Amino acid sequence: MKKLLLVVLALFLSVSLGTASNPKGTKKAAAADSGMGKAATLTGWVSDEKCGAANASADKADCAKKCIAAGQKIVFVTDKDKKVLNVQNPEVFKGHEGHHVKVSAHVDESAGSIHVMNVSMLGKTGKKAAAKS
Repeated sequence: MKKLLLVVLALFLSVSLGTASNPKGTKKAAAADSGMGKAATLTGWVSDEKCGAANASADKADCAKKCIAAGQKIVFVTDKDKKVLNVQNPEVFKGHEGHHVKVSAHVDESAGSIHVMNVSMLGKTGKKAAAKS
């Protein structure tokens, strides 16, 4: 009887420890709990917080660069609806100020922000820019 009780207790402990590490039971739930938002691929412009969508074009790239250099926060302006999103990790856009880019990011709609995982340059037409040799 004591052996049976010990086996049941050991089984209970192992199961409870296994679910404590991931209480929702899935990797997807763990990612959602991290506050990262849903993963998406977006195209748009790296702009400054002051002018936002007004600087989201090739014509205004120099203005966005100057404002960012003067201390304005970096934002991302989507091509689709010109939505201005705060950037949680602005260091990924170093060197891309004022540029048209494609990003892989986690979008947090409720906070109006993105966490960028990958960024690549686009040409003025929206196609990937040719790599310089």
